[in-house]
Amino acid sequence: MLTNSQAPTLPVESSTFLPPTDAKARVSQFMQQLQDKITQKLEQLDGVGKFQQDSWERPEGGGGRSRIMREGAIFEQAGVGFSEVWGSHLPPSILTQRPDAEGHRWYATGTSLVLHPRNPYVPTVHLNYRYFEAGPVWWFGGGADLTPYYPFAEDAAHFHKTLKQACDKNHSQYYPTFKRWCDEYFYLKHRNETRGIGGLFFDYQDGRGELYRGPNPDEAAANYGKSVGTLPQRNWEQLFTFVNDCGNAFLPAYVPIVERRHGIEYGDRQRNFQLYRRGRYVEFNLVYDRGTIFGLQTNGRTESILMSLPPLVRWEYGYQPEANSPEAELYETFLKPQDWINWSPKSQDS
Repeated sequence: MLTNSQAPTLPVESSTFLPPTDAKARVSQFMQQLQDKITQKLEQLDGVGKFQQDSWERPEGGGGRSRIMREGAIFEQAGVGFSEVWGSHLPPSILTQRPDAEGHRWYATGTSLVLHPRNPYVPTVHLNYRYFEAGPVWWFGGGADLTPYYPFAEDAAHFHKTLKQACDKNHSQYYPTFKRWCDEYFYLKHRNETRGIGGLFFDYQDGRGELYRGPNPDEAAANYGKSVGTLPQRNWEQLFTFVNDCGNAFLPAYVPIVERRHGIEYGDRQRNFQLYRRGRYVEFNLVYDRGTIFGLQTNGRTESILMSLPPLVRWEYGYQPEANSPEAELYETFLKPQDWINWSPKSQDS
């Protein structure tokens, strides 16, 4: 497996914002431990499926380990990956947002997953947390989001409340900013709909400036960020703690939903709708997903980059859900940003 001694030594400049000297080793260790923790729990939860691991190396520098579960009792396909890569030339997907990183050798590490359950009543879920360095430039990014097919409001509320608790341990403005950013990021412009019910998304967090560092200055996340203003400076240790808390919140956020829903009976109608909606997942990942674009632009391992795609999917020309159907409820309610924190059964009845 990779050791931190193999990673490039980056230039050091005098700055109170520089990461500690063991930053790469600590983040890499956490990302691998998070992968271990999640895959062990998912195997226990599934009861049948086992993860198979592919360890790989990247010719330009670094490598990783990809773990795939296929044909489990609950998970039709689940991929949980760890990567630690480095190089000398940054891709355009990074430089357009962080031009100050140009001209430096770079290092990136992270853990990502996408779980595609078999039962349409169990939502697909995505997680990615990552760390990046290029000379004196560094940042954390990531998040987690939920994509249901036949959604339950109490599941959406549970997922969001669990992530909010992790955020609130670190700063009260993290969740309201990063929730809005998630709604904005996981949005299919060509379909005019969100991918799912959201969660958290953040990027370029280095402890300086406004929380929102995205490309859309006039959208909800940016406007909320402007209302918050510039937070007090946060150092590397504080942001690393925040990412730890978010990563460790994943299993408490997702596992109870799986346990509640995987035994619900379903038929061909539900299965066909699930496969149709999986098409949206494919569209987003191939057209918009920043991690996919970064991986392909840096000559990453294609199988590992595309392990997020579902094993089976279908498209249907001009599909329209029946009025007042469960499928219509997904479009009319759950694919529009909602305040899930203040949801309750009583509020739903009203």
